[in-house]
Amino acid sequence: MTDKKNIAPELLNAIRKAQKDEETGVLLYAFMAGREKNSANRDILETMSEDEAKHAAVWKKITGENIRADAGTVFMTKVRTVLLGFTFTVKTMQKNERMGQQAYLLLEKEFPEAASMLRDERHHEEQLSGMLDEERLHYVGSIVLGLNDALVELTGAIAGVTFALANTKLVAMTGLVTGVSATLSMAASNYLAERASGNKNAAKSSLYTGIAYLITVALLVLPYLLLPSQMYFAAFIIMIAVVLLIILAFNYYISVAKGEPFLSRFAEMAAISLSVAVISFLIGIAAKNLLGINAG
Repeated sequence: MTDKKNIAPELLNAIRKAQKDEETGVLLYAFMAGREKNSANRDILETMSEDEAKHAAVWKKITGENIRADAGTVFMTKVRTVLLGFTFTVKTMQKNERMGQQAYLLLEKEFPEAASMLRDERHHEEQLSGMLDEERLHYVGSIVLGLNDALVELTGAIAGVTFALANTKLVAMTGLVTGVSATLSMAASNYLAERASGNKNAAKSSLYTGIAYLITVALLVLPYLLLPSQMYFAAFIIMIAVVLLIILAFNYYISVAKGEPFLSRFAEMAAISLSVAVISFLIGIAAKNLLGINAG
């Protein structure tokens, strides 16, 4: 085994990082194995955790140091797995595996042990790809339906009444009534459409649509509930920012989980939602003036 004292500082730092990454992988794969219901996938993840432990042990013999896993990475990956699901996390970890392979290609020139580790890392990436089958991704179409409809319809409705009513509480009440009614209508329509097309999981599909719609409703109405009655313009600006953040987050998730383009999808959804908001805003102002409504 190479003497630590004879290793260049830059190379030693690369080895320390590799050791830390492997220690982090031990915890992450073990955590994911503990949550995996599929026994075959669970066995694979447990084996991957053991492989990472072996790799870390090799580097430890060189550094002679007890290097802990990256606590921040471990915590955020656990949160990501719980909130965003197995597939999103695996796709992210695949990128890390590729980065690890690049590091091992460099280390391989100085340390023959790195060659077998590199083979393991490539095998890990292949195994991760083979596990990608998650229920929620089967219902992306239903989620998009609920999310898209809520963003377009409710953004337009709230924009239309914000300056006509000029009161955050009245706007919130209007948004909630409209949103909840639309949620039930959308879920029911989706159920009937899926049943008519012969989908045996029509109820689950409509549930995903309804949940996506209702969450969007809650997020769009929230600024109006939190701000004072007279701050309707500020609530409107915050709502538009929330719309863009929802579109950004959703499209980032889909781009990672399903490998679809991010910028084009984001631009399309944002353009549609904001265009409807502007048109509805103008209609609301025109209706207020034509009907002689004085919200003040």
